[in-house]
Amino acid sequence: MIWRKQFGLRQWWQHFEQCPRQTGWFMVLVLGLICTMAFLWHLGSIGLIDETEPLFAEASRQMVVTGDWVTPYFNGITRFDKPPLVYWLMALGYLVLGVNEWAVRLPSALGAIALITLLFFTLRRFGYALPRVAQAEPEGRISDRQRWLAAGLGAAMLALNLQFIVWARTGVSDMLLCAGISIALLCFFWGYVGDEGEVRPGFWPRPAYLGCYLAMVGAVLAKGPVGIVIPGFVILSFLAYMGNFKTVWQEAKVWSGAVIFALLTIPWYVLVILAHGQTYIDDFFGYHNVDRFTQVVNNHSGPWYFYFLVVAVGFFPWSLGLPVAMVRLRFWGRSHWQAQPRRAHLGILALIWFGVIFLFFTIAVTKLPSYTLPLLPAAAILVALFWTQALTLPPTAPRRWNHSLGEWLTGAAHGILALAAGVVWWILPRILGPDSAAPNFPGVLMASGLPVLGGVIWLIAGGVTLVLLWRNTTRRWIVVVNLLAFFCFVSFVVVPTLNVVDQERQQPLRELSLLAKRVKDPLEELLMIGFMKPSVAFYSQSPVRFFSHSPHALEAIQGERGASTLLMISHPEAITELGLTPEDYQVLRQSGAYQLTRVQREGMMDPRNP
Repeated sequence: MIWRKQFGLRQWWQHFEQCPRQTGWFMVLVLGLICTMAFLWHLGSIGLIDETEPLFAEASRQMVVTGDWVTPYFNGITRFDKPPLVYWLMALGYLVLGVNEWAVRLPSALGAIALITLLFFTLRRFGYALPRVAQAEPEGRISDRQRWLAAGLGAAMLALNLQFIVWARTGVSDMLLCAGISIALLCFFWGYVGDEGEVRPGFWPRPAYLGCYLAMVGAVLAKGPVGIVIPGFVILSFLAYMGNFKTVWQEAKVWSGAVIFALLTIPWYVLVILAHGQTYIDDFFGYHNVDRFTQVVNNHSGPWYFYFLVVAVGFFPWSLGLPVAMVRLRFWGRSHWQAQPRRAHLGILALIWFGVIFLFFTIAVTKLPSYTLPLLPAAAILVALFWTQALTLPPTAPRRWNHSLGEWLTGAAHGILALAAGVVWWILPRILGPDSAAPNFPGVLMASGLPVLGGVIWLIAGGVTLVLLWRNTTRRWIVVVNLLAFFCFVSFVVVPTLNVVDQERQQPLRELSLLAKRVKDPLEELLMIGFMKPSVAFYSQSPVRFFSHSPHALEAIQGERGASTLLMISHPEAITELGLTPEDYQVLRQSGAYQLTRVQREGMMDPRNP
């Protein structure tokens, strides 16, 4: 009892609140540490990961080489999958940092950090756990305590989940889209609260609304029309719920924002259409936008419950608190929320934000895990507000039975699934299936000791969670235990495991590609037979001809003329499949499951070959 009195959360915060400046610096330092460990630590220490990341990296490198900053190319072919923002940022990174993995991934990492920082300050300003606190005690100690906790928890939860970490450390456009959409919605809320019925004279919107429009510009230049469609649907749905559409339309100066948006987004689309005409329109707008929504593209299909699984696993362990966090808002009481001041509406905005994106991509026929990335900030807000309420209410305070039950069920799920995660991670090398690209990976992973360490972290977290579960005075600490566990898991298990994966899967191919770059004659062609790995084009800095099977390569080569030798990256079996004799080829190096071979063109054109 004495220990709880001395070290209870309430007493700790009372001491902390006496030094507001030190509190602020402490929270910022913690936020910086989390972002550094989650997104920047060893960011460039592993090679590019096939299949998608090298496509962006090489297209960006080609922009620097050719000076064509309008049209992205990969391996000599136009790449119309995405608009130019990600290519521009990577290309600028090459000019500053050199052509390396850091330059490829830094735009994603910085986008994630910018989003988390804005989320932190948004919750610090508007993160009231209970709407009545925003109405009755806007500057009181309770609300201040809640907002600090909500800010810290929300930022940490968004940073410390597998889905967000993976895409923040990958050089593709998904994190830039997520940052653009999410920053636009957070800026909208700042403007929504700041104006409160006041219409600013003149052309320019208020800075917060201007930030919203500029963020949507970034989202559209990162991935296309979805960058304005999604935040537009969210904002319209939110205003319809609140019943103040007309007022906010005037406050936000939407027509001014539309002019700014058009001036910054349309020029590139005009230039690329002038250069490529109907080909670009059909490929980008037709195939990569309309077709992805209305039909299955690249075999990326899924059942109706696909995104339930993606969010549950990708946002683990915080996804366990989402159902209770949503119900806690009592969103069916629309008149109650309309009576609240605007600064209390962040939770409802987050709920609508989450629901619109989830429903939008559930309706879409093509399904990919990365599509749910823009709803994770909303999920972090919802769960952070739920746990903030649990942490700030005194243990003896009366609680609604459904909130107490929600805390208990959420805590029990945390404990049980943490134990399950510990067991799975411990035995992971034994349950991994065979992989022809990295046949030794399970053994190497087991020898590293990382599965045991990951298992221990989650088993301890699960055990401690179940112990804390049984008392009201300790149950509130479950979220802190899980935050510490996930931080340790990411820092000491996930990042080192990525190094092991790179060592076994990507490093052999990277070594052969770099060797090909050094030994390749300017007239020699570089072939890849049996698989398509775009990283070869990036590391060899050479065009690569990809063939799915050896007969396809033979058929193509036999009808051509060119240099007397060819360079070939393949599995060793390809030599036999091509019917080559020892006089026809020279193995330059074998690494992992691949080898680099110099082949005599005449050997592949010999009639005796099949």
